[in-house]
Amino acid sequence: MVKAYPTVSEEYKAAIDKCKRKLRALIAEKNCAPIMVRIAWHSAGTYDVKTKTGGPFGTMRYGAELAHGANSGLDIAVRLLEPIKEQFPIISYADFYQLAGVVAVEVTGGPDIPFHPGREDKPEPPPEGRLPDATKGPDHLRDVFGHMGLNDKEIVALSGAHTLGRCHKERSGFEGPWTSNPLIFDNSYFTELVTGEKEGLLQLPSDKALLADPSFAVYVQKYAQDEDAFFADYAEAHLKLSELGFADA
Repeated sequence: MVKAYPTVSEEYKAAIDKCKRKLRALIAEKNCAPIMVRIAWHSAGTYDVKTKTGGPFGTMRYGAELAHGANSGLDIAVRLLEPIKEQFPIISYADFYQLAGVVAVEVTGGPDIPFHPGREDKPEPPPEGRLPDATKGPDHLRDVFGHMGLNDKEIVALSGAHTLGRCHKERSGFEGPWTSNPLIFDNSYFTELVTGEKEGLLQLPSDKALLADPSFAVYVQKYAQDEDAFFADYAEAHLKLSELGFADA
C-alpha cells in the first residue's frame, strides 16, 4: 500500500530536527534508550487493521493507557519525555513518541529508520489486551502481530529489539537482560538465542518460541549470522510499525 504522507510546514520540520537533538542528549544522559523504544512500540502496537483503531497516535500520555498491564513502567518514559515535549508544542505527541523510538535505536548503534512526520493525536486510548504476552508461544505471536498486519519476518525482526534493555520483575514478572550489552543495538539477541541459555541472561517463553517454530527459526538463524540483514529488515519493520494506520492511501 502506498503511503500518502501529509505535508507539514517548514516550521514543523525544523522543530522535528531540533527535537531529535534534544532526544539524543536525553537518551545519552539517562541511558534510557530501551524504554524509549518500548513506549514507541507499545503505542504503535495497539493498532488493529480490521477496525483501524489504536496505533501510534499519542494516546500513551493518558493514564488509562499507562494503566494497562503491558505498559507497567512506561509512566517513567512519559515523565522523562515531557520536559522536551513542552519545548515543542507544535509537535504532536503521536509524532513525538515515535521519534523517540527512532532516535533511541539510532543512538545505540542500530539502523537509521526513516521518520515521516504528520501523525495527529487521537483523543481516546485503545482497549487493553492488544500487545504480546511474553509467556505465550508462536500462535499467540502470530495472532497479536497479525492484528497489526505484520508477517513472520517482521515479527522476528522486531523481536530483535530485545537486544536493548531488560525485564523488571515488578513490571513483567521477569528479571534480567537478554544480552550482555543491553544498551547496544546489535544482533546479539539472536546469537544468544541460538547458542542457548546462559546464567544471568533472560530468554522469555515468547523468545524461545521464535527458535521452536520452523518459520520463525529461519529468520533467527539468518539474523544471528548476518547483522546487516537484521538491520535492514529491522529498519523496514520498525518503520512499518511506527506508521500503522498513518498516511494509508
